[in-house]
Formats: sequence, structure tokens, C-alpha cells
Amino acid sequence: MIVNTNYFWQVKIGILAIPTFLLLIGVYLVFAGLLIGQLFFSIKERFVDRQRLFVIILLTTVLTLTILKPTGLINFEKLEGKDLFVAQREGAANCMTTFRLKENNKFTERSVCFGMTEIKGNYKLKGDTIFFSNVELGRDESEYFEFAIIKQSNGKDENRLGDLIRYKNQSDTTGQEIWIIKNDLTK
Repeated sequence: MIVNTNYFWQVKIGILAIPTFLLLIGVYLVFAGLLIGQLFFSIKERFVDRQRLFVIILLTTVLTLTILKPTGLINFEKLEGKDLFVAQREGAANCMTTFRLKENNKFTERSVCFGMTEIKGNYKLKGDTIFFSNVELGRDESEYFEFAIIKQSNGKDENRLGDLIRYKNQSDTTGQEIWIIKNDLTK
């Protein structure tokens, strides 16, 4: 009997996602309760205790930043360079794959589905074909596409500029299609 260990870990991670989410909500509510308690005691003491005021400011800052910037303060994706080309596709269960070509001839593909997988590498553009090289595979990945072809849109859908059809190798006849939402490669 062959057991797919990748599927096992995906299920295990998926099972842990909900309790982890609930734990994080619990921690947030505990911090909010601590802030309310500190505010109550500070009002009772007429804002005299400097240490308590520092705790109030710190808790307020942490709770506010958690609401305003849930993905973090630093957007590391912008540090990687400007996006020249972006394609994405939503799959089953709200799984999202986003493919980006950067101006420094690097690409990233991020798949979010019961966890996140990121694949990075270099690309070379020849006409309407993109060739991939030096690919760093992400979690649970064993191979990546050799090349992709850019197929321009027929103009019916203004949000979709065309399709990017990716092929595993020269003998792959079906390919995998994702939708182009930004294309500044020709500029």
C-alpha cells in the first residue's frame, strides 16, 4: 500500500488551522481584557503610575497594529522588486495561486491552500514564451514547469488580460492555465 505523506501533512496542518486561529483570537481577547483592566486602574489612580501608562500605550499599539496591519508591518514582497507581470487563479476551497515576474528576471509563485507554498527562480523571456531556470521548489513540490506561453486576451473580459499556459515539458500538451491580471513586460 502506497501512502501519500504530502496529503497526510496537509490534512494534519488543516486540522491544526482552526484551533490555532481560535487560540490567536483568545490571545487577542486576553490582551484586550488586560487593556481594559489597566485603563480601569489607571482612571482610578488618576493616571499617576507611569509604568501603568506605558503598559496601556504598549497594549493599545499592539492591538491597533494587529487590526490595521494583519499581514505585518513590512511588505517583503515589495523589497523583491517591481512586478512586471502578475497572473493568478482561484481554485477549489478558495485556494489561490499567484505568479509574479519581477524586473530583475526573477519569478515567484505563491500558493495558499491549507498552508502556503512559495516557489522562486529565474526566468528568461523570448517572444511570448517564458523559460524557467534555477527553480527553488516549495513545500510538498517535486517538480516545476519548464516554460509558459503568454496568450493575449480577446478583449471580452476587462479584468483578465489573457492567459498564461504553463507546461511541465515539451511533451506536455495540456498545460496549466492561470489568468493574467497585469502585463507590463512589453513596456
